[in-house]
Amino acid sequence: MTFKTKLMGAVAATAMLAGAQGAVAQSDEITVAYFLEWPMPFQFAKETGMYEEAMGTKINWVSFDTGTAMSAAMASGDVQISVSQGVPPFVVAASAGQDIQIVDVAVSYSENDNCVVASGLEIDKESASELAGKKVAVPLGTAAHYGFLSQMNHFGVDVASLDVVDMAPAEGAAALAQGSVDMACGWGGALRRMKESGNVLLTGAEKQELGILVFDATTAPANFIAEEGELLSQFLAVTAEANAMWNSGENTAEMLPVIAKDAGMDEDATAETLAGFVFPTVEEQLSDAWLGGTAASFMKGVADVFVGSGSIDSALDSYEGTVNTAPLSSIN
Repeated sequence: MTFKTKLMGAVAATAMLAGAQGAVAQSDEITVAYFLEWPMPFQFAKETGMYEEAMGTKINWVSFDTGTAMSAAMASGDVQISVSQGVPPFVVAASAGQDIQIVDVAVSYSENDNCVVASGLEIDKESASELAGKKVAVPLGTAAHYGFLSQMNHFGVDVASLDVVDMAPAEGAAALAQGSVDMACGWGGALRRMKESGNVLLTGAEKQELGILVFDATTAPANFIAEEGELLSQFLAVTAEANAMWNSGENTAEMLPVIAKDAGMDEDATAETLAGFVFPTVEEQLSDAWLGGTAASFMKGVADVFVGSGSIDSALDSYEGTVNTAPLSSIN
């Protein structure tokens, strides 16, 4: 199965499921998707009951391995809100016709999403052309996939010359350690394990200089937002409160153990990961630098990269309609 066939299969499945979005959970109970080994302040609020207290709603929390799986779950109506979905998988789904929208900037990061080359190859940014013909583990349609394509484009490596295998980050880390792949891409705990077996080609700062941005968003089906906008606004308000608590630096001792436990990580690894995360304030998120303008143009750029690589067939003319700031704007 080819690189494009695999991704387009996922896109097609998501598009087919999109028709099932009519069934939305009642406001007395919702399901929220999130990632394990991806520690964030919201998990303190999750574990201490802050969401339920503010919303008066039961929340079923379900962990996922990839943002593409989150898209499929939202399309089927099984999930109403996805926390920290990568922009690339969101773009893939939206480009395929799924009616989902970004409602806040969950986290900005660059060091916590990357590709790692096996140590034995001794390939770095000066010799990246030697990757031609190598086997690479990439979670297709994710932020790591976009970063991979952008880096290969920067280094002039033809993706068609690579044997690209669709693997979730944890699987990619294991494959890299076993020597069954030459390079693996991923994030979070899986990325840390990958680094035990190899080296990155570009640092987070170097990627940013090239315009390879990395951020995740809170996303939801458009019909859920339309029907439960107030409930969603309450959810985002609690998230913003937890972010503010963490950003202040005054609650680390209280929050870190709770976040680490919920993320399935030890405290040192959690602190290390969080040190590379930025959680923008509501005001910053609503500014032109993020949801007020840049986000939509950035998504168009991501989509065009995917189209150019042959990963998806077409992009939307504009992604402005996929950003909905109303729930976040209504936070008092």
